[in-house]
Amino acid sequence: MNLDFNTTKMKTLVLEQFEKSFVAKEMNIPILKDHEVLIQIKASGLNPLDLKIKNGQAAHAQVSLPAVLGIDMSGIVVQMGKDVRNFKKGDEVFGMVGGVGGHQGTLAEYITADSEHISLKPKNISFQEAAAIPLIFITAWEALVDQIDIQKDQTVLIHGGAGGVGHMAVQIAVAKGAKVYATASSGNMKKIKSYHAQPIDYTSSVAQYVDQYTSGAGFDAIVDTVGESILDDSFQAVKKYTGHVVSILGWSTHNLAPLSFRNAKYSGVFTLYPLLTGERKKHHGDILKEAAQLFEAGKIKVQLHHQTYSLEQTDTAYHLLETGKATGKIVIDIS
Repeated sequence: MNLDFNTTKMKTLVLEQFEKSFVAKEMNIPILKDHEVLIQIKASGLNPLDLKIKNGQAAHAQVSLPAVLGIDMSGIVVQMGKDVRNFKKGDEVFGMVGGVGGHQGTLAEYITADSEHISLKPKNISFQEAAAIPLIFITAWEALVDQIDIQKDQTVLIHGGAGGVGHMAVQIAVAKGAKVYATASSGNMKKIKSYHAQPIDYTSSVAQYVDQYTSGAGFDAIVDTVGESILDDSFQAVKKYTGHVVSILGWSTHNLAPLSFRNAKYSGVFTLYPLLTGERKKHHGDILKEAAQLFEAGKIKVQLHHQTYSLEQTDTAYHLLETGKATGKIVIDIS
């Protein structure tokens, strides 16, 4: 299909060896399929998973080198396949569209995406903010809405409430009318309060915060964004019979006895599934539509690092992510 703008090439960053720097390369703009849109990428959001992929520590992401990394993006629709009816040229969109399972990633000037897998960008936020949202919002939504079916006035504990997925989960739960608590470091207490949630010092014992905030009954729902021992803590902090624990990092070996003794539930979330299998892509698009509504209503905001990086500075951005010193989501400005 011929492009209706004067270019057939694009700039990309290619990872040729794990743990090495990216290599700038010019590539052909991807071929558009009938159900897809071609997007000019304006910004690419960086996630901890991207760093794990770059370092060869994410076999589950099914990435073979050489590869263009990058999962999240925002941009502008420049062309539509013949079967696309839900977007038009010039639409501003965002989505979690590549970088795993053999799909081209978002560290590039253009990308194709299934039209059902993306959504119109919230009108009241920048491309940089929109690019930071998809993976973390979808993950938090699948935990709280798809798995837990969170209800008004339920008590919800978010472990790691100031992190990427964590700060989305806190705000979604608050927007749903839940009574929200979140573990965080002392330096992030004010941030948790700004989301209208109750911060809990992450060094507190399980018995201490369960007694203080639930009178010993346990929380109706717990979302674990940390994994390891924190998931084990969650099994001890959930309410008996009706409680539900969801983890996005339930990959270690855990003793389920504390959960079983409470007759409580456990679920996991694997956000990459639609990208790896092609299944349920529309569900991700629908979740992003919910995100757009919440952002436009002013009920949710995304925390960005104070500095954005150009495509040429991507290695520097990845290094910052590795240090753990970022003040929020890191974004690569492709434009």
